Amino acid sequence: MSLDETQRKKVAEWIAQGLKLSEIQNRIGSEFGLRMTYMDVRLLVDDLKLTPKDPEPPKAPAPSSGAPTQKATDGTHRPTPGESKADTQPSGGVSVRVDKIARPGAVVSGKVTFSDGKNGDWYFDQTGRLGFFPEQPGYRPSPADLQQFQAALDGELTKMGFV
Repeated sequence: MSLDETQRKKVAEWIAQGLKLSEIQNRIGSEFGLRMTYMDVRLLVDDLKLTPKDPEPPKAPAPSSGAPTQKATDGTHRPTPGESKADTQPSGGVSVRVDKIARPGAVVSGKVTFSDGKNGDWYFDQTGRLGFFPEQPGYRPSPADLQQFQAALDGELTKMGFV
């Protein structure tokens, strides 16, 4: 199924606007009256030599560095007297690594280090379920660390071509 030049330019505009392939698929159906599979849309975008934009990861809250801080009324951080700008930058955070060879029974696996320094192994199995094995039995990361982990993992898997 091919599109005329006007329709191709419209698809290029949608890519430039940051629309996802599924959104483009829906728009082709609603605006052009054409039914295309997701794979057809992927091939079309590839034929047009276009690259969809990666969504910006959500900004995770900065972990506390233990230094005294002042909260402004608008919720932003302002350094206290004697505190440098470098002291206000998060020192920790969550880091995610992907194994070169996935663990047995997993599609993809890797390691994670949380902001408190605790480590663990993660994996996705064949059904798409996420598993986590902390090095310290019974360890549960904070909700903020879990959000950072999910965002970092999503970014790493996207780089590898997992969508």
